Amino acid sequence: MTAHSQTLLQEGNKAWQRILDAAEPGLVELLSDYARQQPLDEQLFTVLSCSTFVADTLARQPGLLLDLLDSGDLHRSLAQPELRARLQLQLNTDSNELEVTLRRFRRREIVRIVWRDFCRLADTRETIRDTSLLAEACIGEALRVLSEQLEQRFGVPTSAASGERQSLIVIAMGKLGARELNLSSDIDLIFAYPESGQTEGGTKVLSNEQFFIRLGQALIASLDKITAEGFVFRVDMRLRPYGESGALVHNFSALEEYYQDQGRDWERYALIKANVVTGEPDRAQQLADMLRPFIYRRYIDFGAIESLRSMKQMITREVRRRGLQRDVKLGRGGIREIEFIAQCFQLIRGGRDLGLQQRELLLVLDECRQLGCLPEAAVEELKAAYLFLRDSEHAIQGYADKQTQLLPEAALECAAMARVMGYDNWELYCEALEVHRARVQSHFDSLIAAPQESDEQTESELELWGENPDKAALQSIGFEDSEGVAQSLRTLFDSPRVLALQAQGKDRLDEFMPLMLTAASAADKPDLALQRLLPLVQSVLRRSAYLALLIENPSALSELVSLCASSPWIADLMARHPVLLDELLDRSSLYRVSDPAMLKEELRQQVTRLPTDDLEAQMDALRYFKASQVLRVAACELFGQLPLKRVSDYLTWIAEAILQQVLAVAWMDLTGRYGQPARDTTDTGFAILGYGKLGGIELGYGSDLDLVFVYDAKAQGVTDGEKSIDNAVFYTRLGQRIIHMLDARMSMGQLYEVDMRLRPSGNSGMLVVSLQAFGNYQLESAWTWEHQALVRARFIAGDVDLAQRVELIRQQVLCTERDTVALRQEVLAMRQKMRDNLLPAASATEPVFDLKQSPGGIVDIEFLVQFAVLAWSHGCEALARWSDNVRILETLAKQGYFETAESDALTEAYLAYRSIAHQLALQQESAQLADTELGELNQYRAAVTRLWEQWMLVE
Repeated sequence: MTAHSQTLLQEGNKAWQRILDAAEPGLVELLSDYARQQPLDEQLFTVLSCSTFVADTLARQPGLLLDLLDSGDLHRSLAQPELRARLQLQLNTDSNELEVTLRRFRRREIVRIVWRDFCRLADTRETIRDTSLLAEACIGEALRVLSEQLEQRFGVPTSAASGERQSLIVIAMGKLGARELNLSSDIDLIFAYPESGQTEGGTKVLSNEQFFIRLGQALIASLDKITAEGFVFRVDMRLRPYGESGALVHNFSALEEYYQDQGRDWERYALIKANVVTGEPDRAQQLADMLRPFIYRRYIDFGAIESLRSMKQMITREVRRRGLQRDVKLGRGGIREIEFIAQCFQLIRGGRDLGLQQRELLLVLDECRQLGCLPEAAVEELKAAYLFLRDSEHAIQGYADKQTQLLPEAALECAAMARVMGYDNWELYCEALEVHRARVQSHFDSLIAAPQESDEQTESELELWGENPDKAALQSIGFEDSEGVAQSLRTLFDSPRVLALQAQGKDRLDEFMPLMLTAASAADKPDLALQRLLPLVQSVLRRSAYLALLIENPSALSELVSLCASSPWIADLMARHPVLLDELLDRSSLYRVSDPAMLKEELRQQVTRLPTDDLEAQMDALRYFKASQVLRVAACELFGQLPLKRVSDYLTWIAEAILQQVLAVAWMDLTGRYGQPARDTTDTGFAILGYGKLGGIELGYGSDLDLVFVYDAKAQGVTDGEKSIDNAVFYTRLGQRIIHMLDARMSMGQLYEVDMRLRPSGNSGMLVVSLQAFGNYQLESAWTWEHQALVRARFIAGDVDLAQRVELIRQQVLCTERDTVALRQEVLAMRQKMRDNLLPAASATEPVFDLKQSPGGIVDIEFLVQFAVLAWSHGCEALARWSDNVRILETLAKQGYFETAESDALTEAYLAYRSIAHQLALQQESAQLADTELGELNQYRAAVTRLWEQWMLVE
């Protein structure tokens, strides 16, 4: 046994003897019996030797030890209702004053919590939760008693507007708000009440504010005041609006006005953990909804890093000034740095990623891992360090019930702490502590520490931006038209938006512009890159957190310049939706596209974090998902990570995933209102069909969606909800809701423009058609061009069984035997009509080739394929199987209708045209090319024209 162990044993024996000396004779025998039991004897001496607080408490109250042993409370955690019920019972039955009962109750429970923690009968999370529930119980019961006493004198506070009873709302901040309270912590509180008014029914009328100020003062005294029985919890009210100089209590309107107009960054940080612990649940929710927009910005807010960095620097200076390097909370690699890491991501991304809007730190770290904010290894290291440091904090505070996080220096305290932490000696504990602190500091520095200034920064770089940008400096770093660039920069500098910036925004802009100019100068065409970047800068001037993101992440700025220099379409997308800058932070994700299964899973993960009844949030999430996924496809195409012929596949898969989710959301919304429609299937009885480019798996970057909605349910049936409606009405509203979710204009624009003109009877037809009506129309009334459209029809989302029945109708229609001569004439007539109406007027001086509409272009291939399917499917059903042109062409060759060379020529031309169309779209250029620009496209045009004439212009 080491010397330290012997010393601890002696201390434990002394403490035990003090307890026996203070106990009555009968109690001594009972306690001695307990002390001889295994493993209770070891637990007893661990606690008595490692906590002078427990030893002193039990020496003064030996009966408390017997109570804890007899009750079995040392071997279990107490749930919140039980804990509060016990305190309520004591307050209702004890003759003691409120303050005495509270303090004795707290002392007993802290002894229980320390015992369970030191003996590892409870893990870290249970300890902090139990301590937090104890505080909540004391606050809640003290408030109940004090409210009753004040109401007897002054009456009940009521709302002037509604006459409703008003209650004091206690907002727990910090560790109590997150239920992470330590063993000897103060509690940070804010007091509020819903509405102005006055008391009614008392001997003296008070305004609600006066009443709640008195109540708040009484509550603080009941908890905080040190008496002969000690204290309950130290109360800190400095986090309230205006701090110590502010009113003790504010109504909801005053709170909202304060945080909107004067709330500071550190208050956002503080409110992350805010939790209402008293009052009616609906009022608590009202207050939470009111505070959320202040805490969590709707956009990615990298400006939060600056604020957290400033706060950390202030803490570091205070640590140095007060010599707190040995503090496990505030010192290097301590608890506060882990909190900063987690809350950094909450402030930056919590407005968009709702899973980050949690209070408990460990859950936030897990969410950071799920979102990809932090690598799994980093999260595991931070969680392990956090639990180790919190255990250390409890070992320090549980020793003497003192509010300190400083590592001990006295040999006995060091030995006690090492034992509680499970180490044979102090040195081994310190080694483990240092490992955890080093890991925390490394992760903290990589995220929040200030970026290093470049040693290569020159004086000329400092002159790139300002009232008079230095043209020589601009030219020296690579800009060709330095005069034009300087003028563009002067125009931006003197613009009303820049002049209206507040100090912080102006400082960020001044820091950002030289960085952006330097990055743009590295592009192949610096002047063009800058021209495309400036609209983005203008769009984010009032949301300078985006500038902070790029300042903090040089690699993201480099990616932005590269993408915008390569594509004006991407530059325009980023300027319209700067929230997409977040996608530039992870290069591996930016240049990786997802297959259909991954897309659906990514979308599912994003929307499952949202409230199911918040349609607007769902629509916002869908729009961000689409924009971010399309950005990835464009980035991959531009930089050769995605074969050109696969671009349409991925764009189509994105649309499919979105349509499936839109249908799910719309279905849940409608059935929540009206119940389920009467039908013979367990599925929805509703199918979304994609036509055109969606049906043909050929979407481009700006494609709209050609959709048809089909349902199959009892014609005379009604929904089974309290507010029932006819089936037909239900499915019509379902279709309307889907269209609304797709094309409603929101902050991120539309999801897709929807075209419903291909439904039976077109614009004059029903928005949603029954299966029977769909079949009747296609078989009896549809025009030939509608059957052409049906060739490219495909099931996208909804009821799979219904989709199979729709496909049977499609097969029946397409496989109907037709007069080939008449069919050819009708197809030719429709093709000519399209050329007359859609083909740009020819120019004699500069003939152009329209990729889509010109002879030998895309539509010629599509019409030729559609003719083949309608003409020959009656003898070969395989031709009607596919909806995309490439596989239909393969089938035509395989079945002997086309020569293989003919099919290959059409396929090659079709893919080449689409690839060129994608590239032109990214460059925001017209799909009309001068004959002199066609190059190898001439051979494709010639091949398509030859085959068109061979198959369609025969006598």
